[in-house]
Amino acid sequence: MVEREVQRRLAAIVSADVVAYTRLMERDEAGTHARLKARFTELVEPKIAEHGGRVVKLMGDGLLAEFPSVVDAVNWAVEVQAKMAELSAEEPDEQRIEYRVGVNLGDVIVDGDDIFGDGVNVAARLQEIAEPGGVCISEKVQVEVRGKLGVAFADGGAQVVKNITDPIRVWRWSPGQAEASGAVAQTHTGEPLPLPDKPSIAVLPFQNMSGDPEQEFFADGMAEEIITALSRYRWFFVIARNSSFTYKGRAVDVTQVAKELGVRYVLEGSVRKAGNRVRVTAQLIDATTGNHIWAERYDRELDDIFALQDEITETIVAAIEPELGAVERERARRKPPENLDAWGFYQRALWRFFSDQTRDGLAEAKQLLERSCELDPGFATAYGELAWTHIADIHRGFTEDPEASLEQATRAAEKAVALDARDPVACFALGRVHIFRHAYQQAIAEMETALGLNVSSDRGYYCLGLALLYGGRAEQSIPQLERAIRLNPRSPILWAHLDMLARAYFNLERYEEAAVWFEKATRQPHASFLPFVHAAATLGHLGRIDEARNMLAEGKKRKPDFSADTVKSTVGVYGRYSGADRIVDGLRKAGLSEQ
Repeated sequence: MVEREVQRRLAAIVSADVVAYTRLMERDEAGTHARLKARFTELVEPKIAEHGGRVVKLMGDGLLAEFPSVVDAVNWAVEVQAKMAELSAEEPDEQRIEYRVGVNLGDVIVDGDDIFGDGVNVAARLQEIAEPGGVCISEKVQVEVRGKLGVAFADGGAQVVKNITDPIRVWRWSPGQAEASGAVAQTHTGEPLPLPDKPSIAVLPFQNMSGDPEQEFFADGMAEEIITALSRYRWFFVIARNSSFTYKGRAVDVTQVAKELGVRYVLEGSVRKAGNRVRVTAQLIDATTGNHIWAERYDRELDDIFALQDEITETIVAAIEPELGAVERERARRKPPENLDAWGFYQRALWRFFSDQTRDGLAEAKQLLERSCELDPGFATAYGELAWTHIADIHRGFTEDPEASLEQATRAAEKAVALDARDPVACFALGRVHIFRHAYQQAIAEMETALGLNVSSDRGYYCLGLALLYGGRAEQSIPQLERAIRLNPRSPILWAHLDMLARAYFNLERYEEAAVWFEKATRQPHASFLPFVHAAATLGHLGRIDEARNMLAEGKKRKPDFSADTVKSTVGVYGRYSGADRIVDGLRKAGLSEQ
């Protein structure tokens, strides 16, 4: 038997996939199939032929195509996505068909009519991280099409993708995107670039202060690791290494750097080695004002250089993310409502959610998130936070119909994941829904997925701790909750993290330890009534009745209608390992009357 000759060639590869295809089919199998087939035969396939390409294969809800020219491939992607957006605007959400498209230029193995190889794999990964209705291209493609298209692609920074060893620098486009919105200028003209519509940051090369050229790689490695880690946050616009490293070895004015790169924030730092010790300093600056937002110094033993890089990177990134979040929330709070866009409404909602634990505060946060979703129907993170507000309605005892609130949370969380399955906030929200539905293994799996996307998320470890606690594994929940507290000791919801750690000790009947953590939770700004009544129950079990009564009184100030039924509706909903009965017993000892 003669083996068929396998050839190689350079090709422009397109990978496209339908967003939320499974959910569409579940709702309307026949209708979805008909609409998808019509889009392919009337739009997608003719456009491929028009641009000289060919369909390599169809894969249910997706396709693989190749083009002889990257310009043709990208033009096809942009034209099809623009037309799809136009057609989808006339359809209800539950029937809307959207593609994610990835375009790569790479070497492929040709085997008959099929193509294989890394070039194809990268195109598939680009498609996975593309925005719904958008196009995501590789750096190689961007270099080839630069100046040859009528649209501008925004620099998406270096992205870590599944089964590809090195991060890939990506560029993004979506219908309706302003020509210059978020786009990095190809050559600087001296004019300040417009700021992207989300927090933008450049990480400058860390200075090697050791006088030892061999430490240069360690300093460069720190900056590169931080760039890669920050790129995992979907709400950051991170300047790629190739751009920020053009400032290496130069004395720079961060304000000027920010103007040239089109960013609001700049992170700079230094590395100094003495003997077997290394000192790393880092500072975050708001370049629009020149104000320092955050600064820290890290002194470590230099035993394992890569482990040290990982540790300091995680610590720095875990500190930067909440600091930037706080600054963005304050900016949104100060803007008049008529000047707010989807991002502004989202940030103002978070400010309200974190700072006001009342029923009215939560209701306003929900309304602001709904407005954000209206302005940007593809904003997955906003849908995730919207789900969180419905969960909070149950958790804080504000809803008259917990089942209805849970159903609303479910819809919002599923929408978030359908829009972007790689958004950690979407995954956390869906995980919280699973916890309330007592599907603890599913919740744990969802949280682990989210932490794989963002290993520095305090909220991720908090939610994983919840899933373990209410799944009957209180001992295993403790290190996860401790990690959440360590990662973000200034979290605006630190009270909730401390409260839940105390609850783990409470469920283990380690009341002395629980009382310590509950007391810490009650001292946090914006704490709700929950840690106070939980502390009262714990002190009741310890026989410290006067203290228990004081705590109960403080809790009732925050929720005057609090009763034993409130415990059942806010804690008992978590299932057999909620500890609700033991909390009620402790509160009775503290003097809670039967209601």
